[in-house]
Amino acid sequence: MTDVVDSDELLRRIQRARAWAAQEERTWRARGEALDRSDTGGPGAARDAEEHRVAYGVVLRVLDEILTPGRHSAQG
Repeated sequence: MTDVVDSDELLRRIQRARAWAAQEERTWRARGEALDRSDTGGPGAARDAEEHRVAYGVVLRVLDEILTPGRHSAQG
C-alpha cells in the first residue's frame, strides 16, 4: 500500500468501510435471529452469528468514532 491519498479520499474510504460494516452487522443479526427461530444449524451456528454481529458492531463503533470524534463517548 504505497499509494498516497488525500484526506477526501481517505474519508470516502472510511465511510465506505463504515457502510460495509453496518451492512454486515445487519446481515449477521438477521442470520442469528433466523437461527434462533429455527433449529437448523444448531447452537454453534447461532453463537457464531452472534460473534460475527458483535465483531462488526465493534468495527462500526470504531469507524463512527473516527468519523465523528467524541460524539459517541457518552454511550459507554
